[in-house]
Amino acid sequence: MMQERMTLDGSRKAAPPDASRIASVDPHERVEATIVIKRRDEPKIGGRMARADFAAAHGAHQDDINVVTRFAHDAGLTVVASHPERRTVRVAGPAEAMKAAFGTQLSLYETPRGRYRGRVGALTLPADVASVVDAVLGLDNRPIAKPHLRSHADPNAAAKALRPTDVAKAYSFPTSADGTGQTIGIIELGGGFRQSDLETYFRSLGIQKPQVSAVGVLTGTNNPGVDTNSDGEVMLDIEVAGAVAPGASIVVYFAPNTDQGFHDALTTAVHDAQHNPSVISISWGGPESNWTRQASNAMNAALQDAAALGVTVTVAAGDDGSTDGVSDGADHVDFPASSPFALACGGTRLELTAGGAIARETVWNDLPNGGATGGGFSDLFQLPAYQNGTNAAGGGNAMRGVPDVAGNADPVSGYRVLVDGSPEVIGGTSAVAPLFAGLVALINELSGTPLGFWNPVLYANPGKLHDITQGNNGTFSAATGWDANTGLGTPDGSQLAPASSKVVTT
Repeated sequence: MMQERMTLDGSRKAAPPDASRIASVDPHERVEATIVIKRRDEPKIGGRMARADFAAAHGAHQDDINVVTRFAHDAGLTVVASHPERRTVRVAGPAEAMKAAFGTQLSLYETPRGRYRGRVGALTLPADVASVVDAVLGLDNRPIAKPHLRSHADPNAAAKALRPTDVAKAYSFPTSADGTGQTIGIIELGGGFRQSDLETYFRSLGIQKPQVSAVGVLTGTNNPGVDTNSDGEVMLDIEVAGAVAPGASIVVYFAPNTDQGFHDALTTAVHDAQHNPSVISISWGGPESNWTRQASNAMNAALQDAAALGVTVTVAAGDDGSTDGVSDGADHVDFPASSPFALACGGTRLELTAGGAIARETVWNDLPNGGATGGGFSDLFQLPAYQNGTNAAGGGNAMRGVPDVAGNADPVSGYRVLVDGSPEVIGGTSAVAPLFAGLVALINELSGTPLGFWNPVLYANPGKLHDITQGNNGTFSAATGWDANTGLGTPDGSQLAPASSKVVTT
């Protein structure tokens, strides 16, 4: 007797409006998918659980893994990998078997951004399997995110651009630490780096090059020279974080730009017991409306894991203003920045005096011909407790406000970087996430204990940041206190570091 099948909550997908279906997928094409299993229990946030303790209390139960494994075998699929702590089982098989296993159709679609394998509608699973599964990722391999960087239009601007060390000095980052003993994880969905470029760049700053290594996730690899834009993202992230915290080790997790790749890269980094990152920087994202609810829930759970494990995650808030680049006339925010467990990083234009102090700082907005900081209110996540009592809750708003903090992002005041051997000036909120990741590494070294989930501490100490009160990102205007452009403001490291270290060590 055939078992009843159930719809997997939040799995419904639609084809992009600019996509054209070309044909059905070759039935023999090998397809991989990540099955995300429900956690045993919700982790409590505020502590710093050991990874082994976390896996035992909040990872996937072996009985649930067995249910999924039996289902895969019965469906003619191969179990490629199983990670109880990450609550994932990765399966592979021919497209025809995948379609039957998950009750869907797989087709090839052509879009202006390229060709992808896609599906429409919801997934279904046998009832006993659906009861233990949160998400199935990877059947559809359309790009889920884009890098949040913006290049300066003038190729000769590099000579006058700011170095990351100039920005760190202006924000009074601690000078008594360099990140020694810390590991900064960086998530990348394309591109690559060359050690020779990093040697050249850090030599130009008069800084010892940090130790930088790559970890491949799924089919992702360190692959420079293929996609210049993605290379720009990778080099910006490494060079900004490394300039701020040159004593830290940097581990770059490369994964395909799909919902499966993004999720698996994040869970790999969060649960990486070998490299043990204490902070993770993410400069990729996309409008919340682009994500299925199953995928955003799985990502949000991974960020919750990070918070429970004492890993801070800094995330770029987006570079397309209050619409986040969506053309439906409504306001949108970027995900995963909108997760309540992420430190969402917005952008400013920073002007310095001849002596390197802050002369003026305003909201980054170069629209309509350039970019602008993302910011607004989530359609997915409720207002977190740490935003109660702020402007984010003003007017009875019940949804998560974005961003939490901000930093220099305007390409006009952009960062001098080296990409594929060429000097460039790059801005975007992509630069702010690694900037804050470097600051976290410094504070972690000074305190001797990871900051972990930093958001509640920041919201309890708003006076430790520079409040930005001029400018807008489209719909939302800067104001005294938190606003949907620059959050609580830009960092004053001389005040943030001791305030945060005091909380961490007590």
